[in-house]
Amino acid sequence: MPKSLRLAPITPANIETAIAVKVRPDQEHFVSPVAKSLAEAYVHPGVAWPRLIFDGDHPVGFLMAFLDIDWDGKGIDFRSGLWRLNVTPDAQGRGVGRFAFESVAAEVRRRGGTHMYVTWEPGEGGPEGFYQKLGFQLTGEKSGGQTVGVLDLTDPS
Repeated sequence: MPKSLRLAPITPANIETAIAVKVRPDQEHFVSPVAKSLAEAYVHPGVAWPRLIFDGDHPVGFLMAFLDIDWDGKGIDFRSGLWRLNVTPDAQGRGVGRFAFESVAAEVRRRGGTHMYVTWEPGEGGPEGFYQKLGFQLTGEKSGGQTVGVLDLTDPS
């Protein structure tokens, strides 16, 4: 993983850079475009945590976390985790996804969370294997047709 990876909040100065982050064409059906994620962040203020991922000054990805979202809509089950992850084709396989995961896990822990969730679009060539290598376990739930995984952040393994 490059040591020069860093996160940056989305601002008026870098919004066009964020929107320009694209995945490979064969991956587009697995993750929403950044513009849709930013629209969702706008309608979920305080819950969505969108960030650009830079390698030095070069944009290599975008992530959006959900933090303390009312999962069941009843105010009983609040969850945090990785909502979206878009990595540019030239940056894939270089540790950007792991950096994104670790960054969200650190933010969830900083806010007192003990579990991290992720959702992904199922299918051949999708991100399921990546998330399972990170230790996410299937919950058996679906969210908007997507698979839900959970990781215990207190497990030292």
